[in-house]
Amino acid sequence: MKKKFEQLSNKPSYMKHNGGLLFRSITKKKFEFKTKIKKTHLNKAGITHGGYICTIIDAGAGTACHRASGNKPCVTISLDIKFIAPSNIGDELLGTVEIQKVTKSMVFINCKLKYKNKLIASAVGIWKILRRPLPNAGLGG
Repeated sequence: MKKKFEQLSNKPSYMKHNGGLLFRSITKKKFEFKTKIKKTHLNKAGITHGGYICTIIDAGAGTACHRASGNKPCVTISLDIKFIAPSNIGDELLGTVEIQKVTKSMVFINCKLKYKNKLIASAVGIWKILRRPLPNAGLGG
């Protein structure tokens, strides 16, 4: 089932404004996303801003939840992120999302964000599956 990466940000959106995010399905319960760190993603210390790390994990994991729920719209209920190591300009970060459980109304995930073999951040989260479709939802839902 491993597919090529697809750009989630083809139309004007928050993620497109922040540099875009590539995403692919590995299995029905495992997904990957990636992005390359640019100068605009750095904080005053010269490393990737924690807010940007949160943004890409939320977008990548949220898209995984959308796919795992049968392409239903999902919104973040909770996202607990641990910042393990810094990343720098030019680093291509790869996120792996594993779906732990899908219920009728929620999706539970674990996520690891790495640069090569170095763990940058880890996260656990819960997404709410919405019962109503969202207008103009993109590939990520």
